Amino acid sequence: MTLSLAVLCGAGVATAVWIVLVKVIDVFGMSPGRVSFLWFAATCAAIAVAVANLWRSRARRKIGAAVAVIVFLVAGVLAINSSFGLNRTVGSLFGVVTEATIRLPSPSGAAPAGPLYRSWVAPPGLPAAGTTGSQVIPNTLSGFTSRPAGIYLPPAALVADAPALPLVILLMGQPGNPDPSFIAATLDRDAALHGGLAPIVIVADQLGDPDQDPLCLDTPNYGNAETFLTKDVVNWAKANLNIIKDPRYWTIAGYSNGGQCAISLAAKHPDLFSNVVDISGEEFAGSEIQAATLADVFHGDQAAYDAVKPVNLLAARTFSDTVAVFTVGSNDAEFVEGQKRVAAEAAAAGMTTTYWESPDGGHVLPALTDGLDTAFDVLYPRLGLAPPVG
Repeated sequence: MTLSLAVLCGAGVATAVWIVLVKVIDVFGMSPGRVSFLWFAATCAAIAVAVANLWRSRARRKIGAAVAVIVFLVAGVLAINSSFGLNRTVGSLFGVVTEATIRLPSPSGAAPAGPLYRSWVAPPGLPAAGTTGSQVIPNTLSGFTSRPAGIYLPPAALVADAPALPLVILLMGQPGNPDPSFIAATLDRDAALHGGLAPIVIVADQLGDPDQDPLCLDTPNYGNAETFLTKDVVNWAKANLNIIKDPRYWTIAGYSNGGQCAISLAAKHPDLFSNVVDISGEEFAGSEIQAATLADVFHGDQAAYDAVKPVNLLAARTFSDTVAVFTVGSNDAEFVEGQKRVAAEAAAAGMTTTYWESPDGGHVLPALTDGLDTAFDVLYPRLGLAPPVG
């Protein structure tokens, strides 16, 4: 009887806490999903059983119960994290950048006269894979506080007389980390099929504090995130990376929170980004906590809030030479319809648009990795890294 009551109480508390954290406060910026909830409920139920054993029991049993509480808590955290698959180290779980500083080759390569795949010949000794690391990007113009950016250099960037390569700026989710390992895995596979060619990637930190969402805007509350991304990051890339300077070869990409940022920035700054990848993006900033976002960021000004929603940004102009890729998990119920609406508006605004659903990808790791794979299948010919399809 006591065991059953403990399990029911633990699961009940878990449900109540989950509703408050996910539905009311929205501390994650999105729903962590059913699997995460089940792990959370199981963890709370197990802890409740251990706590019940602290009463009217012998000292040895009390010690065992106390140890069990710690074990169940750690196991639950690791299980929930594993269900996401997005934090691969203890540091990343707590928002700490663990990538070592990367050495950057001199940005001396000449831009190709035509598509790079036509002129590039992989030299002897070409590395089998690219390399990743981090760099601190100065906030000279924005004053925005960010964590070090993740950097990916493909094999073709690591050889003598390396060519100038396309640029990708990737923005991860919230909470999240500027981790280059996921896109590195995709691009290493693509590079292996294309003589070492792949874009150079900056995984920029659009959050600063992983527990806050600056919405990729310039706001008094959360700083000048948009200026940081469109000025500081771009200026640093031009000065420090061996990239093609023509924005036709630049891509702004993002996952979840970063996906909304990516399509918003592409719509606002077509002079900077001719390609955009929106993986499981929010339909608009703060879509799950609209009332709080309206009050906190826009001070009740609904017109100002509406003005920065991607569908309205896209409707305000025509895009004659922008390629857009939208992906989402087929069973990501909270994001599918929004992605469809934004993709449709992008197509109506003139963007060459691809929409694709990751089979049962959810809003966790498969959605991200499948989305990246699909996006670069589309973008490789566009970026001059592969022949046109068909």
